[in-house]
Amino acid sequence: MKLSTIAVGPFEVNCYLYWDEDTREGVIIDPGDDEGAIFEDVERAGMTPKAILLTHGHGDHIAAVEDVRNRYEIPLYAGRGEEKNLANPSPEVCAIIGRQISALTAEHVIEDEQIIQIGSVTLRVLATPGHTPGGVCFLDEKESILFTGDTLFWGSVGRVDLPGGSGPVLIDSIQKKILVLPDEVICYPGHGPKTTVGGERTNNPFLSGGYFV
Repeated sequence: MKLSTIAVGPFEVNCYLYWDEDTREGVIIDPGDDEGAIFEDVERAGMTPKAILLTHGHGDHIAAVEDVRNRYEIPLYAGRGEEKNLANPSPEVCAIIGRQISALTAEHVIEDEQIIQIGSVTLRVLATPGHTPGGVCFLDEKESILFTGDTLFWGSVGRVDLPGGSGPVLIDSIQKKILVLPDEVICYPGHGPKTTVGGERTNNPFLSGGYFV
């Protein structure tokens, strides 16, 4: 598998291209803005996009979805519980980004522990509510790669002060869905540098208890 990261928009969201090196089939994860840069990276990689995957529906992660979906004529996958966020993009985020964000409906509403096969890409869905009600992570078990969105960052966790957020729920999601994975699993978050499950289990101060009570 091949992976490319593009930091898009004023919030520097990590948009990921993830594809099979042999078939060139792949997915676009969290196209948050700067669709032109995403298109250029797709062409540079020589990949064939087969779907858009969302870790959650906040405006900074979805602003370029409609343009990307229309260009490649591909479906959108999002977790159950994100319908409200997708249908009502935040006006505050629109103002910061400087563009209107289209209301979205996902063609595929995905569930916890669902295995999704998209072209040559196979991923397991991990429901990780807390940052948003329907947030998910995507796990490639064979490659030991986890796309964590805004659930888990290097040395931090997602904010919980927006509508639908919950600190205790977020920590519970991380403990039950992420920290049970092997130490060597590489985590690719929605913002910032990559990390590992083992590194966060050992060093992340938010996971030691007491922050969200």
